[in-house]
Amino acid sequence: MNSKIHLLTYIFLLISSSWGFSQDAKPISNNKSKDLQLDTNAVLPAEFDNTLDFMLHSWVIQRAHTQNCKSSDTFEPVSDSICKLRLSKMPCLMEMPYNPTVQSFIDLYTVRKRLQLEYMLGMSEYYFPIFEQVLGANNLPLELKYLSIIESALNTTIVSRMGAAGLWQLMIGTGRMYGLEINSIVDERLSPQKATNAACRFLKDLYSIYGDWNLVIASYNCGPGNVNKAIRKAGGKRDYWAIYPFLPRETRGYVPIFIAANYSMYYAKEYNICPAIVKMAVMTDTVMVSQRIHLEQVASVLNLPIEEVRLLNPQYRKDIIPGNIKPYSLCLPLNYMSTFNQKYDEVLAYKADELVNNRRSEIEIIQAAPAVSPGGNEKVTFHKVKSGQNLGYVAAKYGVSVTKLKKWNHLKGTTINVGQKLRIIK
Repeated sequence: MNSKIHLLTYIFLLISSSWGFSQDAKPISNNKSKDLQLDTNAVLPAEFDNTLDFMLHSWVIQRAHTQNCKSSDTFEPVSDSICKLRLSKMPCLMEMPYNPTVQSFIDLYTVRKRLQLEYMLGMSEYYFPIFEQVLGANNLPLELKYLSIIESALNTTIVSRMGAAGLWQLMIGTGRMYGLEINSIVDERLSPQKATNAACRFLKDLYSIYGDWNLVIASYNCGPGNVNKAIRKAGGKRDYWAIYPFLPRETRGYVPIFIAANYSMYYAKEYNICPAIVKMAVMTDTVMVSQRIHLEQVASVLNLPIEEVRLLNPQYRKDIIPGNIKPYSLCLPLNYMSTFNQKYDEVLAYKADELVNNRRSEIEIIQAAPAVSPGGNEKVTFHKVKSGQNLGYVAAKYGVSVTKLKKWNHLKGTTINVGQKLRIIK
């Protein structure tokens, strides 16, 4: 057991040495709501606003529409005591304590970002079952699914300025450490299923080091190195709220905003916030393909919007499934799967030369003609080989040696082919 802990400690110290977190995050601006107050030592996660804004411009959100429980813009103010009571009644394994910073982030979600919350509630109907299945299989608290709300606002293809990508915002090094394939064509950090598997293994390993979920969440944000440093400065105390003053400013707000995300998603109806109607295929199926396929081939033959096929298969960065290398999965709406199987050959043939057969696997380098000395009288003649002719025949016909004929035409052996053109210099 000790050897495992030492190994994990080494791994996470290695991760933390290159961990990216923004140093230029800014405190919440209060100019939109005079009621929003925040501990000035805590700030929003580095790209929180950008992530939510990016989500509003996504294809699936632009096709969605909101619905009103009563009136989406009106709700009764909720007192601090009610928020505190509601937090205590949430069915969570992880502790969800109340403090003014948590309250300010609850106000952020339920007041300033309520439209985005409606959309995230709608998309969660597709993504949360995937998260819960993997979290449950790893015996992890199901409330960890809300980390994805903070990290990506449920955008599968979002990439941060530091290079973190996908629903769980994994860095390349972390993704590869947990077995994800990452290259120019395939980036499994963008795959909901595979990225969730990797993130859960990462969270599980962090918990084996800290034994405290708040410290796990903090280290997910700023890296184990920064958390270990804060623990040392706090005299060895291993409690998030005890090491709070010694954490990076962004991380001081990370656990409170995680608590607020849990609360806001769970109690959305109490704030007259309803899930948006998002047109995503909740019922899907996957098939393994063993040929090189372009997503446009699939979309065109099945008469599906290419954006929907991309949404279900975000790991293929250039719309190419390189099934000729090894089998890869293709996810489609369940009601289209039988059609895909029936029209598989048609899919492969659709614009094949334009979309998938446009990569040259071998190049023949054309040799330049030998230079003729200035003032020389050399004349170049070309002979087209006919059936029954060999190199000796051609050499005799033009009165030259076989050796010179081979040299002029860069031939290693004596084999020549019908239709081949041979250069003769005289």
